[in-house]
Amino acid sequence: MVKKLYPDAASALEGLLFDGMHLCAGGFGLCGIPERLIDAIRDSGVKDLTIASNNAGIDGEGLGKLLRTRQVKKMISSYVGENKEFERQYLSGELEVEFCPQGTLAERCRAGGAGIPGFYTKTGVGTAVAEGKEVKVFDGQEYILERGIFADVAIIKGWKADESGNLIFRKTARNFNQPMATAAKICVAEVEEVVPVGSLDPDAIHLPGIYVKRMIIGAPYDKKIEFRTVRQRETA
Repeated sequence: MVKKLYPDAASALEGLLFDGMHLCAGGFGLCGIPERLIDAIRDSGVKDLTIASNNAGIDGEGLGKLLRTRQVKKMISSYVGENKEFERQYLSGELEVEFCPQGTLAERCRAGGAGIPGFYTKTGVGTAVAEGKEVKVFDGQEYILERGIFADVAIIKGWKADESGNLIFRKTARNFNQPMATAAKICVAEVEEVVPVGSLDPDAIHLPGIYVKRMIIGAPYDKKIEFRTVRQRETA
């Protein structure tokens, strides 16, 4: 069995990073993001990155760290409303942005991972999303062509894996991690725990190990909260 577990994020990414590369990054907000791998990419100094991710974290957290160090050239994202540095760079022309409806982004990554170069969807028809895209009519309805996404490297966050890379995601942290994992030449996963082969129920596996080329254990983690909402204390 090929040894997939690496001692740290830097060694797991060794030989994979280069200027101008395309990354797929799992996670949603601050949930299920590959924190250790993002830190290692920041520390590597690689630049001019194109990153496909649902969002770009928040200021100073998640992919926001790579924005702060000016390592990102282009973001392909669905939601970016909570990142002021993202907004500043976009409005000043420092950052190229390709906005993509959330479901379309997930399907573009799934399609890329399945070897499908493009697909037609009604989402975005008649809006700015459709500008410059091919339009076809099916059964009297207009659909726009969306291209599949296939990156150089995917970085994802899992909950538990076995030594061969079979992986389980935890609850909503499954989000974009699963489609992103397949949408790249090489997938690097960080997980909270690695167990011996045979320890996981085969029916519980979310991502087969064939997709995971390298792994690290990233735990322990500090749970970061994007929005802390509290109720005003009631007085007697």
